[in-house]
Amino acid sequence: MMKPWPDDVILYDGVCVFCSRWIRFIAARDINRCFRFTAIQSGFGTKLAQAFGINPEDPDTNAVIHGGVAYFKSDAALTVLSNLPGWNWVRVLFAFPKPLRDAIYNLVARNRYRIFGKYEECFVPDAEFRARVLE
Repeated sequence: MMKPWPDDVILYDGVCVFCSRWIRFIAARDINRCFRFTAIQSGFGTKLAQAFGINPEDPDTNAVIHGGVAYFKSDAALTVLSNLPGWNWVRVLFAFPKPLRDAIYNLVARNRYRIFGKYEECFVPDAEFRARVLE
């Protein structure tokens, strides 16, 4: 993991309706305000995506930097959830084989625009949420 990246940052597809709802879900439950967010379409998000080998034009994963380590796909989702108050039970899902977890993740990721839709541009968060966004 490269040191210049801040910790507890979630990289997500800002035009994906499902991904944006996921971020709002996390923000609402992150009462300690540990996580910050950056859309792949933002300047900072694009640089982060490229550094991690994610195509900003066609992202196939979200990512989270936590504890100085970058996590992707199902590992990213479970790492985020398991660090939210009251959600530490999610850690048990790490017991499922990563190839199985990532196969399910990939199925949703491949079909996310078709199933959930796509925004014309990144959703605009409210002022409180915007304070946690890195651009």
